[in-house]
Formats: sequence, C-alpha cells, structure tokens
Amino acid sequence: MTIEQIAAKVRGGGRVNAAEALELYRRASIPLLGRLADGIRTRKHPARVVTYIIDRNVNYTNVCVARCNFCAFYRAVGSPEGYVLGFDEVFRKIDETIAVGGGQLLLQGGHNPDLPLTWYEDLFRAIKGRYPEFKLHALSPPEVIHLSRLSQLPVPAVIDRLVAAGLDSIPGGGAEILVDRVRRQLHCDGKATADEWLAVMRDAHRAGLRTTATMMYGTVETDEERIEHLLRLRALQDETGGFTAFITWSYQPDHTELAGSEATGLDYLRTLAISRIVLDNFDNLQASWVTQGGKVGQLSLAYGANDMGSVMIEENVVRAAGASYCMDEAEIVRNIEDAGFTAKRRNMHYEILGDPMFRERAVPRMLELAKARQEGDTSTPEELRLYPARSRAGKRLQDRGGAELQKGQ
Repeated sequence: MTIEQIAAKVRGGGRVNAAEALELYRRASIPLLGRLADGIRTRKHPARVVTYIIDRNVNYTNVCVARCNFCAFYRAVGSPEGYVLGFDEVFRKIDETIAVGGGQLLLQGGHNPDLPLTWYEDLFRAIKGRYPEFKLHALSPPEVIHLSRLSQLPVPAVIDRLVAAGLDSIPGGGAEILVDRVRRQLHCDGKATADEWLAVMRDAHRAGLRTTATMMYGTVETDEERIEHLLRLRALQDETGGFTAFITWSYQPDHTELAGSEATGLDYLRTLAISRIVLDNFDNLQASWVTQGGKVGQLSLAYGANDMGSVMIEENVVRAAGASYCMDEAEIVRNIEDAGFTAKRRNMHYEILGDPMFRERAVPRMLELAKARQEGDTSTPEELRLYPARSRAGKRLQDRGGAELQKGQ
C-alpha cells in the first residue's frame, strides 16, 4: 500500500499491520503523522480535555543487581553511594505530596537483594495505615519478578500479597524494547525477558489491577523492533484491556555505560504519533515532558498525546542520566491551555478529579524536582535490621548496626 492508502485506512478507523506501521513510521512526513495521530486523539477525546496527575516519583533504593548498561541511576550492592529510604522518609515525602494536592506515589527502585517481600508488605501497610486514601502505583514488572525470585513464590502469589498489603496499580517501567535481541544487548534480559514482562502485566490484569505501558527507544533497536514492541502491547491489550495509558520516551545517554547520543525531538514526535496510530486500543497517551522539556511536551498534544503525565515533584532516574526538566502544576496547566485545551486533574484510572489545584487553594511553586535524599546523606534506616540480609555487604551493615546499637545501650 502507498502512504496515502495507509493514511486513508487510518482516517477510516482501520487497524494498521506491522508492514503498514513501518511504512508510515519511515516514510510519512511528520506533518502527516501528526494529523493522523491528532485525528485519532480527537475521536477518542472530542471534548478537548487534557489531563495530568499530581503524584510523586519516589525511588526507594538505587541498589540494584540488574546492572542494565543504559542506566545511570543504579549502584552496585555495597556501593557507598547506595541507599534505601526509611519508612519515615517515605512518610515525609507523602506529606509533601499531599500538601501540593497529590494523592499517589509512583514507587519504583532497584533490585536490592537485601529488601525481601516482607519489607515491601510492611512499607505498604504502614503507608495505608497512615494514609488510607493515598494510592500506591508501585513496582514495575521486573521488580515483581525480582521479588518472585527472592521469595520463591510465583508471580501471581507475589501480586496477591502486595495487593493485600495496599498495592493499587502497577507502572509500566522496565519494558525498554520488548524484543529479546535488544534486551540482551542492553543487559536487561536477566531482569525480565519480553515474555516475562508481558506475563506480569497479564497476571496483574487478571488480578484486577490496572497498569500502564512504556517504551524507551533510541538505544540499539531497529525501527522494526520498535513496531514489534507496540504490536505486542496492542495484542495484550486486546486480550485483557488492563492498560490505562502508554508512555514513550527517548534513551538518556549521559553517565551511562552504553553512552551514545539522544534521539531528537522530531524523532520523539514521530514515535509518539506512530504509537497513537498503532495502539488503537489504548485510550490514553502521555507526553514525556520530563525527557523532552515543556515545549516539546506541549507540542506532543498535536501528535497524539491527550495527557501531560505527572507533576512528579521528585525524579531521580532520568536526572542521573543528565535530564533535569521541571514543571509544577501551574506550568503544566499553562502549557495545556496555551495549546487550546482544557486542563483537568485525574487519578491513575483516568477519572477526572477536578480543576487545577492551584486555582482552588494556595500551592507553593516548585522550581526544581526534589531528590531521593540530600547530598551526603548516607544514613541507614533502623527498620532494615528487622529483615535478614542476603548480600555480604548487607550482612556486614546489619552486624555493624547491631554492634552500634548494643554499644549505645
């Protein structure tokens, strides 16, 4: 088929196959891709409402055994730069989130061998005990697989236990590109193969959880593999209907082992637009302003996005790779309204919560994203002594902590 024939099919509501999607992605002009994606967004969201969520992205630990070569955030077990947040630190972050109108944590972290499943259960129960209505959008599929391996429990059992402790939904992190050739080159197939990532999401949907889906592009994958990733997500959504949204972003190369260069803003808009065209069974696409900046994020609203994602408040992973964009609620709303849309707050299920919070009450302006911890803070949470360590470094830390405790008594 020619580009115009494929475009006519898309305008008529038809579903593109792999060959058609690849032809559009490679050869259609970017204005045409934008018009096609915007047409789909308009059909799905005719009211011209663009949503966003006020939540906080909390990375509870940077200690990780996965060692993905595209990640600048992780630290090896035993690294002096490794950290685990204490429960009180997490509570303080929740208090700060509530103060600016937020109602959810996006909680993700490294694959830390010294944090057993019971640590997560105790943290979730403690959060729900203090903040019963606060939502936990937590633990990407590779983290769930990591806990399954540590606990020697099947993934559905791990999900059931986490839900019982307070888990509300699962984020789509760790997908990268859902093609095992790519995952092997990125050293991330050990944390989750493509099939394993999809299987966790299938199990989560069967358990009644809603989840998001993601794609990080711009590393070693081909155009065909990007399309394959989208088609695998579309197939699972056909099967379960459990995804609420899709988010794509470009690989951030600074300070990573893989290195390389970042894809351009035009590459991002092409990728976003083809995602809207291929993922015809996804209602919502988020703009990745945290990697692209506010203005490209705003332009995303003409290339298929209907959501500006999260105010975030805090971010550590992308910042470690060199990106440090920040937009608080007021700036996100200004970008939405300047693009000709109405801005509305939402929750993870894309239920509308209301108008911008800063127009209802005074909210402090946020000029930079918060960090997990202040520089130089190497403290170890007291509650870690309650959980048996698996790594040598963790055992040494526990022994030292126990000796210090006895000395203090």
